[in-house]
Amino acid sequence: MYRIGIDLGGTNIAVGIVNGNYEIVREGSIPTKAERNVDEIVADMSAFCKRLVSEAGMTLYDISAIGMAIPGTVNSATGIVEYANNIHFFNYPMVERFGKLFGNGNIYIGNDANLAAVGEMVAGSGKGAKDLVLITLGTGVGGGVVIGGKLLTGFKFGGAELGHTVIEYNGRPCTCGRKGCFEAYSSATALINMTREKIETGVETLMNDFAKRDGKISGRTAFAAMKQGDKAASEVVDTYISYLAVGVANMINIFQPEVFCIGGGISGEGDYLIKPLKEKIADQIYNHKNGVHTRIATASLGNKAGIIGAAAICE
Repeated sequence: MYRIGIDLGGTNIAVGIVNGNYEIVREGSIPTKAERNVDEIVADMSAFCKRLVSEAGMTLYDISAIGMAIPGTVNSATGIVEYANNIHFFNYPMVERFGKLFGNGNIYIGNDANLAAVGEMVAGSGKGAKDLVLITLGTGVGGGVVIGGKLLTGFKFGGAELGHTVIEYNGRPCTCGRKGCFEAYSSATALINMTREKIETGVETLMNDFAKRDGKISGRTAFAAMKQGDKAASEVVDTYISYLAVGVANMINIFQPEVFCIGGGISGEGDYLIKPLKEKIADQIYNHKNGVHTRIATASLGNKAGIIGAAAICE
């Protein structure tokens, strides 16, 4: 039997048919068009799943369950998406509505970052581990925690908001309303802001050239200039990774996971990110003199982590 994994995002809805070995045998995506009525989004999602099943030469009887990775506060016990501001779901009975449309009542839902962590644990960089923490460095900082093979969701399914732990008292304002959040210093948005601030000082830097070439300042701008030996860019990257190291060390000290996994767009910098990060973390870990340490790795599944994680929670 196969399961369907759905990763519902603000821009696209990614869907995959997943086999028992956590391999995606068929996948595709459609635009979310998040400004629409939520019932229209769910109807499109159901219709696309049916189409994908048909294209794979299967029938709905071949699908044992459907799992959904959804941004926001997702109550997996009630099947209700309580709050997803980017897609405007508020107390929406997702399991009930989707089940009626698709014709299968075996449906599971969970937070997208949480399920990305599950995906990496069962089929990615954390395969074989029982304790894993994942952060995603994108527009914000998402998080997922798996302890003893079980997803940590906390009271009312709102746990593991790792991006909203404070790393600098009364620091930069965060979109959540607090100041000094990990997200405000370690997201791709934060790196973009740091890059822009450095450029606006008027310092001579290749970051200007890369920003003009790309038509915008992105999370890649400072890294690209740094790789060319640019001093100002190196300062930006060093500051960014220093803040990232504080947050990561905090999480390692709290959870002591076997694997700490880093995903999101910035993780694409690979060793340019991970190597200095490990060096900065080394003496911040509580038991750093112990010979056994948490393995820090980049996420290997990319955008497929949510699909595979969503399918995996159907067990």
